[in-house]
Amino acid sequence: MSVIDRRVRVNERIRVREIRVIGKDGEQLGIMPPAKALSLAQQVNLDLVEVSPTSVPPVCRIMDFGKFLYERNKQAHAAKKKQRQFTVKEVKFRPGIDEHDYGFKKKNIMRFLHNGDKVKAMVIFRGRENVHPELGRKLLERLIGEVKEHGQVETVPLREGNTMATILAPLPRRMQEKGGAASAESGK
Repeated sequence: MSVIDRRVRVNERIRVREIRVIGKDGEQLGIMPPAKALSLAQQVNLDLVEVSPTSVPPVCRIMDFGKFLYERNKQAHAAKKKQRQFTVKEVKFRPGIDEHDYGFKKKNIMRFLHNGDKVKAMVIFRGRENVHPELGRKLLERLIGEVKEHGQVETVPLREGNTMATILAPLPRRMQEKGGAASAESGK
């Protein structure tokens, strides 16, 4: 039994005083007690399914419950298919990072953003570096400025314990394509 099965009340599980009933062809049958509506459903060999439990009175429909579950699962699957899954890649820096190492990590961040992944850029402070959080903020702000054509800032640099982090998200597709076309033209 799926989660949808347990949440939807059917036939004898509908225990309210009155319900609004919709027939199998979508016609309004009116407000009546559940026992009467259930007998109407059983006459046509269908189920009485509660489709809107929060309305007053609750709305029930005479339909095939198996078909109802199939349609619901199909809709849920289609909605899940349309969702965009982001993976968050972490890139760690130190306040005294060498220029070559910084450039290498920046290039990786731009590649991750271009592939559609989010990036969590972190500066880790150790020992006496904890006294100078402005070095980490300066490093992250420099990084944000240099990759702004490839991604946008989702969270500003924040200090948590001995780390300072920011999250960068990829730009929407059409903005990336415009930016890519502009950079291709400028390279000519």
